[in-house]
Amino acid sequence: MLTIGIAGGTGSGKTTVVNHILDELQHDEVDVIYQDSYYKDTSHLTFEERKNINFDHPQSIDFELLVEHLKILKSGQTVEQPIYSFKTHNRTGQTKTTQPRKVMIVEGILILTNPAIREMLDIKIYVQTDSDERLIRRLKRDINERGRNLEEILDRYQNTLKPMHIQFIEPTKEYADIIIPNNKYNNVAVEIVQTIIKERLI
Repeated sequence: MLTIGIAGGTGSGKTTVVNHILDELQHDEVDVIYQDSYYKDTSHLTFEERKNINFDHPQSIDFELLVEHLKILKSGQTVEQPIYSFKTHNRTGQTKTTQPRKVMIVEGILILTNPAIREMLDIKIYVQTDSDERLIRRLKRDINERGRNLEEILDRYQNTLKPMHIQFIEPTKEYADIIIPNNKYNNVAVEIVQTIIKERLI
């Protein structure tokens, strides 16, 4: 199994890059595991307590489960990927059955912060985007899709997102095999990744 990690700051365009790769390939042997599915279970906390969790810190991710699932997939077995709700800040209790594939993409802002995950990735990609552009994208997404208000988003960006990006996410560029500038759609970089994947699928 070829395992590709795609990291980068919030709103950098990671999911867009993943979707472009998938749309072009249209192949059953390519699938995605999303880091966001592996936020730790917070059922023991109230909604107000969950709202105050620092979701941009590596400690918010259940990396132990993610590593375990990747190992199981690499061994040729199926896993039950958790389903996470950004509206309730918690897992839903439901799962998504994920089959082992020839190519597995692992996407998320913090995946390159974890040594065990990095060790399991055959190709490590970092999507680089201007901080102002990332904030604009985050505003649009959180208001339209996650029911957040402007004040909440800006407060979290200033007090959590930005400092966590500087401390944990930006430094992981040094681990990347490929850095994709994504202030505009980068055809060449994505085509390189697609070519590598196509070679594995032959």
